[in-house]
Amino acid sequence: MREIESAAITEAVKNITMAAGCDLEPDILEGLLKARDRETSPLARNILELFLLNADVASREKIPVCQDTGVAVVFVELGQDVHVVGDLNDAIQKGIKEGYGEGYLRKSVCDPITRVNTGTNTPAVIHFELVPGSKIKIFMLPKGCGSENMSGLTMLPPSAGLKGMVDFVVNQAVNAGPNPCPPILVGVGMGGTFEKAAILAKKALTRSLGKASPRQDVAALEEEILDKINEMGQGVQGLGGVNTALAVHIESFPSHIASLPVAVNIQCHAHRHKEITI
Repeated sequence: MREIESAAITEAVKNITMAAGCDLEPDILEGLLKARDRETSPLARNILELFLLNADVASREKIPVCQDTGVAVVFVELGQDVHVVGDLNDAIQKGIKEGYGEGYLRKSVCDPITRVNTGTNTPAVIHFELVPGSKIKIFMLPKGCGSENMSGLTMLPPSAGLKGMVDFVVNQAVNAGPNPCPPILVGVGMGGTFEKAAILAKKALTRSLGKASPRQDVAALEEEILDKINEMGQGVQGLGGVNTALAVHIESFPSHIASLPVAVNIQCHAHRHKEITI
């Protein structure tokens, strides 16, 4: 049994929290570059150039790439042969708190009833999954709410079939308009139950941009939905063009014979994500 001190987890989470706020990962930068190169609208191409310039300045100056530094969403893959010395949940929450404080990242988390700000950007939303092995893998996803608010979930009847699922995803992405700061990344959860579909849609955003599903039929569906979204012509910031979405990522799970849940979780062009293995 491998032991990991909770203090080491706090330090790791703090570091990736600060990095996520300022540094876009190479997959996102590459996606924006490719979008710029294929863009047909001069206005949209200019905006994409500004996005890339903004990302460069944020990384060099260590300032947030967006003023909305998001709700901290964390996915933890916990090896079953790991023993954490201390409280794992508290260690992660402390890392988020310290990262937002030391990184001068805006604190946006508040009580849903009183709307009083917690002042620390905690509590973070944490999802734990027990996996084989003796390591802990942590995915950090600061989720801005201009895009989060454009997400949705539906409980389709099975008779809606594949067409019903595709139509819901396309409509959800296109009807979001400029609100999620497109070009967007579309996370989709298909199947499971009400809550499982939503978590799958969020988890789909942790995959590297454009990395296809290992299932060939799902990968083909990702491409189909992406094409349909971009054919609608909403474009960058809703101002037209061929880049409404950069990618569609689908995660699926078996569902009940009488149910067909579909969730869509939208992410903005400044898709901040970091991961670390301890």
